[in-house]
Amino acid sequence: MREAARRHALAHPAWGHRKVWAMCRHDGHRVSQATVLRLLRDDGLILPAAYQRERRQLAQRRKAAFAIEPAAPNQVWQLDFSEFETTTGGTWRIAGCRDYWSKYEHRWHVSPTANQHDAIAAIELALADYESVFGRALTESCERNDEGNVVPAVTIVTDNGGPFRSFRFEAFIATHPELRHVRTRVRSPGQNGSRERGFGSLKYERLFLEEIDSAIDLVEHAEAYRIEYNTVRPHEAIAWNRPHDVHVGLADPFIPNFPEPENLPTT
Repeated sequence: MREAARRHALAHPAWGHRKVWAMCRHDGHRVSQATVLRLLRDDGLILPAAYQRERRQLAQRRKAAFAIEPAAPNQVWQLDFSEFETTTGGTWRIAGCRDYWSKYEHRWHVSPTANQHDAIAAIELALADYESVFGRALTESCERNDEGNVVPAVTIVTDNGGPFRSFRFEAFIATHPELRHVRTRVRSPGQNGSRERGFGSLKYERLFLEEIDSAIDLVEHAEAYRIEYNTVRPHEAIAWNRPHDVHVGLADPFIPNFPEPENLPTT
């Protein structure tokens, strides 16, 4: 048990003991969070207290941006930009859609700018990612009304930044009947808090720990983290499941999906 906890803690130094515990459970070990905490403390692998304060939650979940609280994946995607400065001095903007229900991160668009073209590119990547995951275009999954028109399935939630208020961005949404666009209230960043939290995890768990010299390095590190985040990293907000499993319906975001240890009696 100690070896398993140590292995996961060393492989993911930015994770706290609860994520390490969840990984041990996914490995099939029946162990408590307190035991994992003790084992990591004994080995000097506990993160300093200040680390948690630095990456505290940027906002709590808010319902104000939605007419109806999402109850499944692919109902609300939150979109925004985040900046990152490479060691050579270049500043790059990362744009990406994040599924509010499953916490699944769609592919990111990296650019030196943060305009309407970049915002549109991020949504196009999300639509392409949906098709690659589910094997069909989002429009093919939408319901249709009595007139045969597509009923919007996904609400794109953004803040009130210039790119999202532009005519070109709204025109793009208008040409995609499967989408609708909602902007948060002015000076209410918490309404897009899940998106901001995802960018915070990307930076504090990966980008800030690496020497990233160029945009190419940034894209490689960000994509590697995105894959790990979706398919490996346990997420407390969805009952320690992985976002990909929740996104495709393999796990319930309210019920932990740990495998039972082999050769042990069930109690």
